[in-house]
Amino acid sequence: MPVPQTMSHIEMTGPGGPEVLRLTTGPVPSPKPDEVLIRVLAAGVNRPDVAQRSGSYPPPPGASPLLGLEVAGEVASIGAEVTSYRVGDRVCALANGGGYAEYCVAPAPQCLPWPTGYDAIHAAALPETYFTVWANLFQGGRLANGESTLIHGGTSGIGVTAIQLAHEFGSTVYATAGSEEKCAACVKLGATAAINYRTQDFVAEIARLTAKRGVDVVLDMVGAPYLQRDLRVLAMDGRLVLIAFLAGSKVEEFDFVTVMTKRLTITGSTMRPRTTAQKGAIAAALREKVWPVLDAGRCGPVIHQVFPLAEAAAAHALMESSTHIGKIMLQVAA
Repeated sequence: MPVPQTMSHIEMTGPGGPEVLRLTTGPVPSPKPDEVLIRVLAAGVNRPDVAQRSGSYPPPPGASPLLGLEVAGEVASIGAEVTSYRVGDRVCALANGGGYAEYCVAPAPQCLPWPTGYDAIHAAALPETYFTVWANLFQGGRLANGESTLIHGGTSGIGVTAIQLAHEFGSTVYATAGSEEKCAACVKLGATAAINYRTQDFVAEIARLTAKRGVDVVLDMVGAPYLQRDLRVLAMDGRLVLIAFLAGSKVEEFDFVTVMTKRLTITGSTMRPRTTAQKGAIAAALREKVWPVLDAGRCGPVIHQVFPLAEAAAAHALMESSTHIGKIMLQVAA
């Protein structure tokens, strides 16, 4: 299929609420030497998209100003240096931007094949959360077989992925969520227990559930309000992994005593500023360790709702309501 000169995509009329998103027409991007051009069939909606839309998370230099960090589709053309993919290959990709569009470019090392039996929606739901969870929970957090972990936001896209993969690779998983329905979903996904943070104190519950030992790793996306409590639930030599700060990034006071007496490690990262080589290394690890699990039909994404591309604003409103369980997706083409 020849590549057209123009495409439909979602643009922002300026920073603001979901209402600033609108469908418009613009030029199809051209792949750089190390990139592939993907005819997008589906794209994922993620918290960084919401942050970019609101004006608090600008794209890095050289990245597309359009929203969208994960897509699935067919390779439409390849850059001069690309040897790993051919036109027509079905791929999902961690894009550097531009996913809310009919065509999107992505560095070839950040692409992966669709797992066995996957459609475009499920393939597009993989990159952002699976790259993030693998890099942070397993690489940064060093979660190992036989250890335990507490996953905050257990029914978010990140949470669903983290619970499943941690359970798959031999960890005891605990999670927090904001309703009994969400807690039940966490247990169904593989958590040993889920804690309703609206009605229960997760520090007390983890102490009860672990006979006061604590957990080896905490994966936190809440931020400042949870910091001291996260340190309290960690076991000796525990690791706190910070991946977002939905409730704030600064604390008024910090007591280092707990860190020192428990020999704790505090780490964190963002994905988007990493280099292509760094993201490519994560993709290679996923292909080796996680893709066989997905090919076997385990640990796949949970799709909450699918919107047409033109209804990206409604998808963002749902994301901000935090009522979803799993991934919110955009159907771009059949």
